[in-house]
Amino acid sequence: MEKARYIALEGPIGVGKTSLAQLLGAEFKGRVLLEEVDDNPFLNNFYQDKKKYAFQTQLFFLLSRYKQQKDLGQQELFYSAVVADYLFAKDKIFAYVNLDENELALYEQIYRLLDARIPKPDLVIYLQAKTEVLIERIRKRNKVYEKGIEEDYIERLVDAYNRYFFYYADTPLLVVNTSDIDFVNSPGDLANMVNEIRSLKGGVQHYIPAR
Repeated sequence: MEKARYIALEGPIGVGKTSLAQLLGAEFKGRVLLEEVDDNPFLNNFYQDKKKYAFQTQLFFLLSRYKQQKDLGQQELFYSAVVADYLFAKDKIFAYVNLDENELALYEQIYRLLDARIPKPDLVIYLQAKTEVLIERIRKRNKVYEKGIEEDYIERLVDAYNRYFFYYADTPLLVVNTSDIDFVNSPGDLANMVNEIRSLKGGVQHYIPAR
């Protein structure tokens, strides 16, 4: 998609969204928009006690992501290409994994108000990986607040992402299983990915790298 000015990457924790966003930003000579995960003051407590801190954590992320996206719609898309390491809708994926019924009812009201006001990507790239690969990548990056993440939680996220993107039809979608791909250390893997993006015509495509 040569005319894609706004590309959003999505996928579960540890799949490699940020690394690939930075690489694609350089390839397409655009701005890289990174999710402000580490700025969430509730995140560390959330991984210690999910039930107690889920709503505060989710609401902080929702408002932070909205502010970034609103600013993007007002300014950046007029000047250059943008590659983001998240899709605004990811907030809802996490909400349905972590919030109880009453919290979700309130969350949905806020989400609907905000979602209607932000720009939609020209292309979404959904990155997948096996659960064991995700866990290994999370351990390697060694973030303090992620040390309490359980395998069961990662599996529930993977299932939630797969369900969401199975029905996704808002934008062109490229699905990529990254379990055996190393975009950072393999220039060939990155080059093939860039070519796939450039040749994409629309709809839903699954990228299977040649081996």
